[in-house]
Amino acid sequence: MKERWLKVRAGIPPLSSLWLRLRLTLSYSVLSIVSGAVLLVITYSLIKRNAGPGDVSVAKEIAGRSIPVRPLDPAQVGPGIYLPRPEDSGPDRYQLLIVAGIALAIVALVSIALGWLLAGRVLRPIRTMTETLQKISARNLHERLDVTGRRHEIKDLADTIDGLLARLEVALEGHKRFVANAAHELRTPLTVEHALLEEPLIDPNVTVDDFRASFQRLLAISEQRGRLLESLLTLSGSEHGRDQYQPVDLSQVIEQVLRQHRPEVDRLGLQVDPLIVPVQVEGDPALIERLVANLLDNAIHHNHANGWVEIGTRSEPGRVVFFVANSGPVVPPEQVERLVEPFQRLHRVADDGHHGLGLSIVNAIASAHDATLTVQARMTGGLFVEIAFPASTLAAAAPAGSVPQPATL
Repeated sequence: MKERWLKVRAGIPPLSSLWLRLRLTLSYSVLSIVSGAVLLVITYSLIKRNAGPGDVSVAKEIAGRSIPVRPLDPAQVGPGIYLPRPEDSGPDRYQLLIVAGIALAIVALVSIALGWLLAGRVLRPIRTMTETLQKISARNLHERLDVTGRRHEIKDLADTIDGLLARLEVALEGHKRFVANAAHELRTPLTVEHALLEEPLIDPNVTVDDFRASFQRLLAISEQRGRLLESLLTLSGSEHGRDQYQPVDLSQVIEQVLRQHRPEVDRLGLQVDPLIVPVQVEGDPALIERLVANLLDNAIHHNHANGWVEIGTRSEPGRVVFFVANSGPVVPPEQVERLVEPFQRLHRVADDGHHGLGLSIVNAIASAHDATLTVQARMTGGLFVEIAFPASTLAAAAPAGSVPQPATL
C-alpha cells in the first residue's frame, strides 16, 4: 500500500512547480470576480435610482389637480395603471441583491476552474521546454527545443535558448579538441624522457659523457614543457574579464619587445622595419605585451634567412590598429583559419620549442579586449596579421598625414 502511494505521489508535481500556475489562476479569478462585483454594483445602483418616486408619477399628477381626489381602490384602477406602494420596492431590491450575490459566487467558482485550465494551457510550452532541457547533457548537446509556429514571446525565448545551446556545443567541441591536443603535446616529451632515462640503464657500456648528454636533452625537454605550460596558463588567463584594464602605450610595448628580440633577429639576418606612431589602447599590460611578443616571435620563426619583418601601428577613426607582416614560406589560404586554433601549425618540427599556441593566444587576448583579429596569407609568402583595438577615450591619435601604411600583400 505504501509503495502504491509513493508511485501515485511521484506522478504529482510538487507544489513549488505549480506556484506560477496558482498565481496565474488567482490573477484570472480575481480579475473576473472584481469585474463581476463592479457590474453588480452598477446594476444595483441603476435599479435603486429608477425604482424611486418616479414610479408614482400618476398619483402625483392626480394630486396636483384642483378637484378632490379620493383614494382609489386597486380593484377600480383600470388596465395599464399601476400605483406602487412604497413598501414594495425595498424587499424586491433586497431579493435582487441576494440573487446577484449567489450568481457572483457561482461565477467566482467557474472563473477559478477556467483560470486553472487557462494557466495550464499558457504554461504548457514552458513545461515542455523545461522537460527537454532537463534531458540535454554533454552527450546530446546537439538537441534543440525547435519550437515551431508563429513568432511570439515563448518562441523567442526558445530560439534564444537554442542559440545558447549551439554556442555551448561549439565551445565544448573546442574544449575537447584542446584537451586532446594538449594531452598529445604533453605525452610526446614524456615518451622521449622515458627513452632517455631507459637508454643508459640497458646499455652496459654507458659512460659519463652519455649520461651528461642524456641529462642535457632531458633539461631541454623540461624547459620546453615549462614553456608549454606557461602558454597554456596564458591562454586560459587571457579569457578572463576586464579586471586590470588600464591605458597602455602600445608603441612603447612594441619598442620594448623589439629590443628583447634583437639578438635573434641579428642571428637570423632579418630586416625589421618598424612603422610605429604613438597610440594608446585600454587593456591588460601583461596580456598586450604577450600579444605583441607572440606575433613578433611568429614572424621571426616562420621566415626565410635574410628575410624581413614589418611591424607598426596606425590610428583610424574609432579604432587603433596594430599590424605585423613578414616574409616566409607560402601559406595556403585555406589553412589560415586553422592557424588560430590551439596546437595547429603547418609543419611539425621536433624540438623547435614551438607548440602551435602562438596565434591561438593572440586570438584569445584580442577577444578579451574586444579587438578584431585579421590573418591573411601573402601571395609571395608569409603572413599579414592585423589587430584592430577599439579606440579608447585616452588614446593618443596620430596627427593627420603621419599614418604609415602596412606592407603590400
